[in-house]
Amino acid sequence: MHRICVYLGSREGASPQHRQQAEALGTAIAERGWGLVYGGARAGLMGALADAALAAGGEVVGVIPQVLVRNEKAHTGLTRLIEVADMHERKAQMAALADGFVTLPGGIGTLEELFETWTWQYLRFHAKPIAVLDSDGFYAPLLEFLDRTVEAGFLDADTRARLISEREITPLLDRLAPSSGEQA
Repeated sequence: MHRICVYLGSREGASPQHRQQAEALGTAIAERGWGLVYGGARAGLMGALADAALAAGGEVVGVIPQVLVRNEKAHTGLTRLIEVADMHERKAQMAALADGFVTLPGGIGTLEELFETWTWQYLRFHAKPIAVLDSDGFYAPLLEFLDRTVEAGFLDADTRARLISEREITPLLDRLAPSSGEQA
């Protein structure tokens, strides 16, 4: 099964559009027959994403450190909930289970996951696609900053180009789809 790992906030955020985006993405992933991998919480955008994928009949795997089971309120209704020792193990487990990555709005944890996974790709630890869903312009300033790092000579243009950015869910998932020779 093709699985997408989604990085996103354990908070709701200020805009209701963020929740709608998370729910729409969860539904779209499940409707493609793909699995969802995420941080395992039932709170905030994480819970909205997981609940939408489950409601659409999708497989949902959560990975959560034991210390966050209470803080982030572990989602006990998932297809599978994996409790791990720490954040390093969480990220490694999520990456191992996933065939591609999507980032939605979130805070410093979300950004850290995005950048670590992208760094792993840069270092050739994996060749899985990484994307940012920027339907409401939340990540526009970050993407502009990354373009400036290329102009300033601190980021290779090819590396920058490998971070996919789309404003709509369907084209984003199309870009993360397995090639025609692979099974979905």
